[in-house]
Amino acid sequence: MSKPSSRQLLADYCLRNLGAPVIEINLDDDQIDDRIDEAIQFYRDYHNDAIVRQFRKHQIAPQDLQNKYVDLPDQLLFVSRVLPLVNNNSFGSSMWSARYQMMLNDIYDLQYAGALVNYDMTRQYLELLDMMLNGTPPVRFNRHMQRLFIDVEWGYELNVGDYIIIEGYESIDPDKYTSVYNDIFLKKYTTALFKRNWGNNLKKFEGITLPGGVTLNGQQIYDEAVEEIAKLEEEAQLKYEMPPMFFIG
Repeated sequence: MSKPSSRQLLADYCLRNLGAPVIEINLDDDQIDDRIDEAIQFYRDYHNDAIVRQFRKHQIAPQDLQNKYVDLPDQLLFVSRVLPLVNNNSFGSSMWSARYQMMLNDIYDLQYAGALVNYDMTRQYLELLDMMLNGTPPVRFNRHMQRLFIDVEWGYELNVGDYIIIEGYESIDPDKYTSVYNDIFLKKYTTALFKRNWGNNLKKFEGITLPGGVTLNGQQIYDEAVEEIAKLEEEAQLKYEMPPMFFIG
């Protein structure tokens, strides 16, 4: 069984699936590359196996402070949130915080039955107050800009040298994780795109009779491919796409 592990092997697999080398598939190399790029783009946007949840650490640089935004890499598709920044409120982890004093004065109570439950409930209550009074910094991000805007007071809440943790979803690089090329959906979708492009090329010669009485029927190939692509795209959005609410920042 063929297991494509590169762009070229995926292209060869799809061409064989359409009948090559028994049948000549009338596609240019540039058309093949374009269709593979198109298939990977759709796969990345609508298939949950093409993305992974990531946490990125970023240190604020002078340029970030001047721009009031953070440049992010191209593979980052969505930003869910920026984890809480430096915590200077009374519920922080300093010696004078409520959490520290609670642990300092009441840690001996944990030896009694049920004390751990009360301790955990108190900690949850402090976290709830922290979230309601301070929350997480509002963020704005669009993958076509690749800039993360953090709506805080730059220079006060964020300074050069500070660290932030960015939670988001990144696309998997198929050239690094080559098993992506062997994904069953990607193989089917790429084959259908090849078939549509092939049919579109043949439509220009519709009705021409070849030696032996064979007649080209590019329109039928094209129509079959369009139907296959529509079914695969519907399947991806119904079965494999992650709910949009996961990406609300």
